[in-house]
Amino acid sequence: MIELRDVYIDGRWVPSRSDARQTLVDASTEEVFGTVALAGDADVDAAVAAARLAFPAWAATAPETRIVVVDRMRAIHLERTEDMARAISREMGAPIDLARAAQAGSGPRHMANFIAAAKDLDFVRPLGAHAPDDRIVLEPVGVAALITPWNWPISQITLKVAAALIAGCTVVLKPSEIAPLSAIVFAEIVDAAGLPPGVFNLVHGDGPGAGNRLATHPDVDMVSFTGSTRAGITITKASADSLKRVALELGGKGANLVFADADDTAVERGVRQCFVNSGQNCNAPSRMLVERSIYERSVETAGEIARSIAVGPPSQPGAHIGPVVSQRQFDRIQGLIETGIAEGARLVAGGPGRPAGFNRGYFVQPTVFADVTNEMTIAREEIFGPVLSIIPFDTEDEAIAIANDTPYGLTNYVQSQDGARRNRIARLLWSGMVEMNGKPRGAGSPFGGVKASGRAREGGRWGIEEFTDVKSISGWG
Repeated sequence: MIELRDVYIDGRWVPSRSDARQTLVDASTEEVFGTVALAGDADVDAAVAAARLAFPAWAATAPETRIVVVDRMRAIHLERTEDMARAISREMGAPIDLARAAQAGSGPRHMANFIAAAKDLDFVRPLGAHAPDDRIVLEPVGVAALITPWNWPISQITLKVAAALIAGCTVVLKPSEIAPLSAIVFAEIVDAAGLPPGVFNLVHGDGPGAGNRLATHPDVDMVSFTGSTRAGITITKASADSLKRVALELGGKGANLVFADADDTAVERGVRQCFVNSGQNCNAPSRMLVERSIYERSVETAGEIARSIAVGPPSQPGAHIGPVVSQRQFDRIQGLIETGIAEGARLVAGGPGRPAGFNRGYFVQPTVFADVTNEMTIAREEIFGPVLSIIPFDTEDEAIAIANDTPYGLTNYVQSQDGARRNRIARLLWSGMVEMNGKPRGAGSPFGGVKASGRAREGGRWGIEEFTDVKSISGWG
């Protein structure tokens, strides 16, 4: 069992100065299993002060040395994979096999990708042959506040922390108050790696408390936030008075364009990808747009696949999906399913209420709606649960118009055997990422979106450069 620690500041664990606590609830049983501190201003101020004091020395450390430290963190993380997996499974309800393979495994993978990218990144580079005495230098932004979500906790923590450390920033991490266990394990990993005191600091807390204090703190130079679009807007406004850099990775409502010439597994692949992690993914392909000539067959297939997906407790091995994270999330998803029915969408699989055999826990039936129009609530709002909306289209232009008719712009998907069509459509889709025919993005590819999905770019060299300022120097000797 992971010890519920309070605050990690200046290289040591200390009690929180706040009396406020967050109750932790098991998503599969609805039983309380602990509490964690909700940091107040005094905790945040102490963490920021430690990071500010440590910044000059860490920024002056050679990038090669910073890379070695992150590589040491990666090695220790691998040794603690089982601890991390169990922490994630307990805190947010991920099935244990998913927690081991995908959730816990994402941390070392991200760090390895950053290490590879950093080795090829010139922090001091010539401007060009026309200006032989000019240099472009990447300098660390300063103290970075990193605010991470609960749905892929260690993935988001490592995407931010590793990149910031390699860039030369010192950091204050505020994980989701719903999912503190993985952050505690990570802080223990950082401690074991021997970072200088103050380079990495951890405070638990909620958005209105610790999150707002970090966003408004005069000694914080940058806020990197992953979460809802609503919260991202709030953080941006809170950060404006101090002119902080703000990097936002927000929600999504991905469209999956399935053409008549798509491969035989395209529909099944899209359904399963939508329901990964119980649908709690900002890049989920939650709108499936299907060409009219294969529409009814695709709807039937999608329903069959959804009904075949098992739902089970996080502790149970297997490829099932688990509960959603909280009562609040469960209630929101149930309300949106009811809204889909009320607005006239055809319920193909699943529906309101828990799956058969469950009388408690935040379990949601894998749900598929057909005959959805893009004006319906379930097609407009990010549901963040195992709910798929299927929309027919007749022409390529119509499919692109439907896909782009959303406030979001994170990830879209294209399924077609026509390479020229795929390439053409990928350029016209208004999103930060496009995945085609089930091929995942390569290692080190940037993750991020446009519009209401934010404009951060995390991963690879782009993730490191986001934590740097560009300095131009002339007269280089």
